[in-house]
Amino acid sequence: MSNSEAPVGSKRKSRVSDKDTPSTNHVKRHPVPVKEPVMAELAPECAAGIIVKFRDVTAAAYRTKSGIQKTPLVKSEALSAILGCELYLKKEYELRTGSFKERGARNALLKLTDEERKKGVIAASAGNHALALAYHGGLLDVTVTVVMPVVAPIMKISQCQEMKANVIVHGASIAEAKDHAMTIVEKSGQIYINGYDHPDIISGQGTIGLEICSQVEDVDAIIVPVGGGGLIAGVAVAAKNMNPDVKIIGVEAVRCKSFTEALKAGKPVRAATHVSLADGLAVPTVGLNAFVTAQPLVDKVVTVSEKAIALAILRLIEIEKAVVEGSGVVGLAALMDGLLPELAGKKVVTILCGGNIDTTVLGRCLERGLAADGRLLSFTVVVKDAPGGMNSLTQMLTDSGASIKDILHERAWLLEDVFAVRVRCMVETRNSEHTEHVKSMLASNFRHVEFIGMCDHSTDTRRQSVVARHLDLLQLE
Repeated sequence: MSNSEAPVGSKRKSRVSDKDTPSTNHVKRHPVPVKEPVMAELAPECAAGIIVKFRDVTAAAYRTKSGIQKTPLVKSEALSAILGCELYLKKEYELRTGSFKERGARNALLKLTDEERKKGVIAASAGNHALALAYHGGLLDVTVTVVMPVVAPIMKISQCQEMKANVIVHGASIAEAKDHAMTIVEKSGQIYINGYDHPDIISGQGTIGLEICSQVEDVDAIIVPVGGGGLIAGVAVAAKNMNPDVKIIGVEAVRCKSFTEALKAGKPVRAATHVSLADGLAVPTVGLNAFVTAQPLVDKVVTVSEKAIALAILRLIEIEKAVVEGSGVVGLAALMDGLLPELAGKKVVTILCGGNIDTTVLGRCLERGLAADGRLLSFTVVVKDAPGGMNSLTQMLTDSGASIKDILHERAWLLEDVFAVRVRCMVETRNSEHTEHVKSMLASNFRHVEFIGMCDHSTDTRRQSVVARHLDLLQLE
């Protein structure tokens, strides 16, 4: 087993029975007590080990059908040809607020009692959950307060304010924002709605699984992004009950492997988190309810690198003309990186769970994606500081077909030769083979050339074949 995948619990091969579930609340307490404390949300329903059942998901689907549109699920002919499987894209980013979070938010709000509606709800979120609550709270006339950390994108803060939510910007991280939200709960009595572990949230997210199974007949595998675990828990419950043979595969960012660590420990534990392009998945501890619901149903979990995430964002823009955030592309990233070879020739759905990517971050992702694809070359070269010296370099690059993106002269630091200038240059190439040609040309014509930040693609034969198919298709267009 590779370092990028983790073992999971037992697999279900038949439909799950709900006969042992109390009819009063449609939930089942986890039969195995957690002996050691875990990092759980300070809300009773998020610390009880509640297993969400199929009936909860179907009830959520009926409850929310008037306010949640059925999102498109389309086959990508180009990506299917590149990846060697029949790939379908579930476009959750087409919901009004740009992510799947609306499903759980609306379900949770609709289940509030009249007394709870009067008190209002509160949540800590850096983006998508806050937007979903704000939007549907406005539609359902429920007062919504969201506590957002200072690192939350200004765009998302502004959008929540435009939707008439009470926005409090507090804390350097989502953990600090959550702590502040809980102090408000103690004083105001507002209802705290966890964005990934509240049972009603999980049930709402599970409606995606119902839609997938109704939109694609005999799907072999569903690839689900994993952060706090609510999405994969809900989808797994729905899909496994409708099609017991479907494989549920989770994908995490390598910079936050909270579900992988929970699988190893047998319970939610705090995992190290780092800044990631998949910021929506950077949850240090998976939800307890989400974990006990998902663990017996998930078949495999893999982790993807930042390079693979950036490249997947680039591919979707180039091929599907779709702008999807880092958290939403990890399933495609896993396929492109060759982490799921067993899906070759299979009918596969990957959930594009959100499209709320900051424009500045998008620019960075595109550049990093080009670099990861071997289509961006940065180098320094020493040329003559005389008429025609720079022209020799630029003409050579032009003749080679490379596109100059950035160029900078550095005279002050070249102390050994007053009649020379160091040039720092970044060029865009067609593909990795073209990049190697440009490198060879520069090395042959200039004595002092240094290449910066080159990506090595030579060791990954699976990835090479994927890239080759992509380039072939581009040439046919």
